[in-house]
Amino acid sequence: MATPSLLRPTMRASSAKEVAKSGATSLPSCYISRNPLSASAAAEADDKELEVELQIPTIDFSLLKRGNDGLRAQIVRDLACACEDWGFFSVVNHGVPAALRMAVMDASVGFFDLREEEKAEYEGRHVMDPIRCGTSFNSTVEDVRYWRDFFKVFVHPKFHSPSKPLAFREVCEDYARHTRQLAKELLKAIWEGLGLEEDYIEKAIGLHSCFQVVVGNLYPPCPEPELAWGLPAHSDHGLLTILMQNDTDGLQVMHHGQWVSVKPIPNSFLVNVGDHMESFMVLLDAVDNQQWKI
Repeated sequence: MATPSLLRPTMRASSAKEVAKSGATSLPSCYISRNPLSASAAAEADDKELEVELQIPTIDFSLLKRGNDGLRAQIVRDLACACEDWGFFSVVNHGVPAALRMAVMDASVGFFDLREEEKAEYEGRHVMDPIRCGTSFNSTVEDVRYWRDFFKVFVHPKFHSPSKPLAFREVCEDYARHTRQLAKELLKAIWEGLGLEEDYIEKAIGLHSCFQVVVGNLYPPCPEPELAWGLPAHSDHGLLTILMQNDTDGLQVMHHGQWVSVKPIPNSFLVNVGDHMESFMVLLDAVDNQQWKI
């Protein structure tokens, strides 16, 4: 049973992790959504998900780089279809070392494990602060916190990094370099699938100078998950989001009006076509009246 609002804790922990670590059995009021999903509605939604099992398209990146012409052409077509129909796809055999992926996860955990006073240095108030951590998209205009902790670090064209944990800078810089190259190769294949030159976007907007941001999200166990949002329904800014998940379920994407749970594929990335990609394609009228999903 949910705790009446008058009896809810008034603790002012600065992170969801601190609330979870405190052993609280009910949510502080600042984490309660104005539109919570009731337990019965959540159960009903789970039942609906079981009715249809859908699999997000999977792209074998190695075939884009080392496959024969026929295989590469098929992967390019598959990639175009995934962007058009889903706006999401998984990438396997992407070339980012498994050891580096694990090191990034470890460095992220290390940041979230810092003392609250150490992280307070990076509690930015502006969405364009080069290093920022917190719980909400924009804490200056949002009253309700999401049940997640995050950090955001701008890593390109100028690289930024928190000073702690010590391993963070080197690992983050290496990871940013690998994923930036992965994004460039995927974009080339997307343009190819549209019948454009593979360096089209580089010429059009100067991809070498675009922002790249590394984001880490932590979703600790929630005492009342039916009352809180980890993140609400949203679309992502930018051209592409390259998401690395752990083995915990929870992420959902919208497909033809139905929420589909994403089952993590080991050692894969989930790629999301972003708002700027959608806008860019619409403005150039280069998709032959096809509407890509975001």
